[in-house]
Amino acid sequence: MLNFLFRGLTAQAPRGVALFDAVTNEARRPSWYVQGEVPDTLDGRFAVLTTITAILLVRLEREGAAGDAASVALTERFIEVMESEHRELGLGDPTLGKTVRKLVAMLAKRTELWRDAEEEDWAETTRESLYRSEVGDDALEHSARALRDYADRVEATPLGELERGTIA
Repeated sequence: MLNFLFRGLTAQAPRGVALFDAVTNEARRPSWYVQGEVPDTLDGRFAVLTTITAILLVRLEREGAAGDAASVALTERFIEVMESEHRELGLGDPTLGKTVRKLVAMLAKRTELWRDAEEEDWAETTRESLYRSEVGDDALEHSARALRDYADRVEATPLGELERGTIA
């Protein structure tokens, strides 16, 4: 009877959750940190998460208005999770907003980087996106190949499936 008053309290998942969960699952693959030699630290894990998210955001841009809606939902979920995670790490209100804005700016930088990526400089784009220091050729080659595979799978997945968190 009073459902109209409590629509926000339904069990419906917030927008972007399934898509962000798919990104998170990809970022948790051990091969990024073992064969790819991305440091298994907060910074390294963040680099993988934002790189994967950026590639997906670039893909969503090509879908027009529907892709824009999915992109906004994914970005909003990214912000919610970053805020929550940093609260758990002990950041309080005075610095939390500034920190989250910095993290979103890092995502935006990577999105721009991948938007401009060309096949011939894929490895260099991978280096810039994932690594802060030097990395061996084998590790870089592994990560570049894994990101190419991920980008191809994202490209082959219809928008509706992406929104449901399914990546081919």
